[in-house]
Amino acid sequence: MGAAARLAALLLLFVAAAAAAAVGECVYIPYNTSAGVVKGKLNVHVVPHTHDDVGWLKTVDQYYVGSNNSIQGACVQNVLDSLVPALLKDENRKFVYVEQAFFQRWWRQQSDMIKDIVKGLISTGRNGGMCMHDEATVHYIDMIDQTTLGHKFIKDEFGQIPRIGWQIDPFGHSAVQAYLLGTEVGFDAFYFFRIDYQDRDTRKGTKELEVVWRGSKTFGSSADIFAGIFPKNYEPPPGQFYFEVDDTSPVVQDDPLLFDYNVEQRVDDFVAAAIAQANITRTNHVMFTMGTDFKYQYAESWFRQMDKLIHYVNKDGRVNALYSTPSIYTDAKHAENVPWPLKTNDFFPYADNPNAYWTGYFTSRPALKRYVRVMSGYYLAARQLEFFKGRSNSDLTTDSLADALALAQHHDAVTGTEKQHVANDYAKRLSIGYTQAEKLVSSSLSCLSQSGSKSHCPSQTTNFEQCPLLNITYCPPSEMDLSQGKSLVVLLYNSLGWKREDVLRIPVISDSIVVHDSEGREVESQLLPIANASLHMREKYVKAYLGMLPAAKPKFWLAFPVSVPPLGFNTYFISSGKKSASVSLMSTLHPSQGNENSNMQIGQGKLKLQYNAAGALSLYSNSKTQVEANFEQKYKYYIGQDGNGSDPQASGAYIFRPNGTVPIKTDGQVPLTVLRGSILDEVHQQINPWIYQINRVYKGKDYVETEFIVGPIPVDDGNGKELSTEIVTNMATNKTFYTDSSGRDFIKRIRDYRSEWKIEVHQPIAGNYYPVNLGIYMEDGSRELSILVDRSVGGASIKDGQIELMLHRRLLHDDGRGVAEALNETTCFDNQCEGLVIEGKYYLKIDPQGEGARWRRTFGQEIYSPLLLAFAEQDGGNWENSHVTKFSAMDPAYSLPDNVALLTLQVQKIKKMTTTRAASSATTRVRRLLGLHQWGRRRSLEHQRAGEHKDLSALASVDLKRVFPDKKIVKIVETSLSANQERAAMEKKRLKWKVEGPPADEKIVRGGPVDPSKLVVDLGPMEIRTFLINFAPQSGKQLM
Repeated sequence: MGAAARLAALLLLFVAAAAAAAVGECVYIPYNTSAGVVKGKLNVHVVPHTHDDVGWLKTVDQYYVGSNNSIQGACVQNVLDSLVPALLKDENRKFVYVEQAFFQRWWRQQSDMIKDIVKGLISTGRNGGMCMHDEATVHYIDMIDQTTLGHKFIKDEFGQIPRIGWQIDPFGHSAVQAYLLGTEVGFDAFYFFRIDYQDRDTRKGTKELEVVWRGSKTFGSSADIFAGIFPKNYEPPPGQFYFEVDDTSPVVQDDPLLFDYNVEQRVDDFVAAAIAQANITRTNHVMFTMGTDFKYQYAESWFRQMDKLIHYVNKDGRVNALYSTPSIYTDAKHAENVPWPLKTNDFFPYADNPNAYWTGYFTSRPALKRYVRVMSGYYLAARQLEFFKGRSNSDLTTDSLADALALAQHHDAVTGTEKQHVANDYAKRLSIGYTQAEKLVSSSLSCLSQSGSKSHCPSQTTNFEQCPLLNITYCPPSEMDLSQGKSLVVLLYNSLGWKREDVLRIPVISDSIVVHDSEGREVESQLLPIANASLHMREKYVKAYLGMLPAAKPKFWLAFPVSVPPLGFNTYFISSGKKSASVSLMSTLHPSQGNENSNMQIGQGKLKLQYNAAGALSLYSNSKTQVEANFEQKYKYYIGQDGNGSDPQASGAYIFRPNGTVPIKTDGQVPLTVLRGSILDEVHQQINPWIYQINRVYKGKDYVETEFIVGPIPVDDGNGKELSTEIVTNMATNKTFYTDSSGRDFIKRIRDYRSEWKIEVHQPIAGNYYPVNLGIYMEDGSRELSILVDRSVGGASIKDGQIELMLHRRLLHDDGRGVAEALNETTCFDNQCEGLVIEGKYYLKIDPQGEGARWRRTFGQEIYSPLLLAFAEQDGGNWENSHVTKFSAMDPAYSLPDNVALLTLQVQKIKKMTTTRAASSATTRVRRLLGLHQWGRRRSLEHQRAGEHKDLSALASVDLKRVFPDKKIVKIVETSLSANQERAAMEKKRLKWKVEGPPADEKIVRGGPVDPSKLVVDLGPMEIRTFLINFAPQSGKQLM
């Protein structure tokens, strides 16, 4: 063997020996992940999570099964499937999962064996709602309902009660979320990300990213909750810690046999991120949110790296890393026993850079927003009727509508920030849910209206029809021909707890109409010719929705006053008659023919509106309240920024970024159409070719109703447009106005001002827009001007004495927040598509200072819960002999106090648990009572005045024996808001947090325990109380 050969052999032998030695050193490493909290060290709470939108770029079902991946590669089924084996590998591993809409889909598909395994894995959960609901464009009742639905599933299946809110992605955060969907459901803390970028920067400097949030002036410190704001986002910290299988972050390579060994570098990266976060956080605990949207498709790829990081970081010793959850983190923060900064009010509006205010979505997709609101009010009424009739094993339930509404509260659903095909999917689910609930409602009303229904439900022979397209003047049952001796039966159900006086308007084809009430008395009525704009909308949209033209063409709106008892119905009869309803007197006002002194006035009652010679609304006067005010009603549109300037930020589904304001001038040659009658007056005005407006003043009402038909918004000039209506007065409002928080508390707003940080104004219009769900108002020391809305919109006061509402948006550019689609809604029929047309209403009232609260609260409740209409045809015979024409579930001489509303009355099945406290498996009822009027302390220089209203902001009482006069209550238990635990137990275990500064000077009024013998419930202002009630069985009787 030559020298070279011997050298090669020696080298080979050396390498082989080295390799053998290396193999011997590279052995299985048991990663130590058992660390807990260590006192005296910086504790890094590693919180694995995924954020799974229940619809956004794909539909909820596409996201679940992983289809349509050309849009986005995401499969939630993979996430949940892979989590189970990954968590089983190490008992120290933990995970946060929120979206019950996905989890329940997955749960239904699992074997009993997998279900048993998962039950062993689940500990106290987070959120627990069907979705991560929005907080700006949702109504608080919907927030409660969707949370209750998710909490019930968790309690029934796992015996667990969530105690942490995990609202990491909604686009701003409401005070109602903090105190109502936080403390009132028993949460100890909640965590989120999206607050204004200037606010975040300020809080980083003062270490105030974690605070105690006091979201309610009414409940003060009793509603405090710990709130954690993430330093940057809900993703892993800086330093490249993304570990999906296709991510580019460097993994922890700890095998010395392989190249790129990097343990020290990865530990250094982790420690650096921890120290950086600790420098802006109080106490020695920080949270790393390890995950983001639709991650953990293969969960082991994440856990493998987190195991290594925890193991090696703790060996390094500079910080302590541990697998954690928001619950563990919250307990650790609380154990520090330190005072926290106090946060009040809310986190709106939200901006993520100087020209990007997320205030456009307050209005985006206004038709979907209205659909959600209408279905919400319908669901409330349908559940009551389901309870009165009795829930049977039939397939007629409200469950499908409940699920659809829960999904619609998602922060990329009702917000209007989803792709168009996803918005269509939400609407489709609502339609399916409505169809099933409609059958239940018809069946229930048939049962309740037939004689003998209090003892049993006879065979139901009455077929009640309903009119879900009444807003576009389409109601087939009311358009029937009454000339052949037939009559139309109109049944009106009132879901409110007090007597309802209203004016009903339905389309009819004949002018020979007479109306009778349930006692046979003729009712005053009025016929108003239907506007061409309404008929045009009806024809196009009925064809678009139903694929056919309407069979009949109504000529008039029939208007007549109605009175409906609380939690009950009344019946009216419409027939042909010689003595007919009065036809409205029609006149026209030609602005060009007028002179400076020629004014026109409408209003048959105390309220009058005056129009000037130019045809513009100019004066509001109420002789009853002695209020008189000059005001104008205008329209304008903002040109949507197209993103082609120095800052590429465009206006889109999320972002409102105006690029100029264009006032809309009414064509002076177009006359006003004025309709006058004994019940109401109307003024019709074609503002421009795509805006039609009707102002209504009812004889017996003290507010103005404005109906608008808007669209198609023209975009032929290449500009997207964002339409606003504005009310302009001479009121001196000092930059101040008030908007509601998710339909509840009103919060003071000051233009170009934030109470807790100094704002640098870059967008003076978009930056002063706020979400409006119930209403907006302003005051000047002597008067209050209030506007209430029929859906979520954006609202502002851009100038003193002015209020504006954004009604509709049509834009041509994407705003760069992920949806990758312009907000350009269209409707197609006859192979042609045009921009979306919307119809809606808002309501205006001017009161003496301090008197507006009563109207805002009570009428706001009536807007949310309109009368439910059902129609039947009578061909001969006598309806009164075979039907109950008037019904109330309550004592006939009783109604709820003016400042109390009934939010929920529904059948609730409680599943018996073996692993936790056993609950009755009998049918029970969930009942929620709401104290309507806000306490809200106000200060003046000389004294304190408590109360939103001098009379109604006080303790109120409800007598349950009179609410349920035909039933015997055998058990009543007060629960948390989501009905998953007893109230007393919840209060006892909730964490109490210390707050910086002196103790609050507060007077908190709440109702006390309910005496089971008296059964009287007391409610303080703005208080919501929830009860589970068991009734004694009634053999052979339908519970009424």
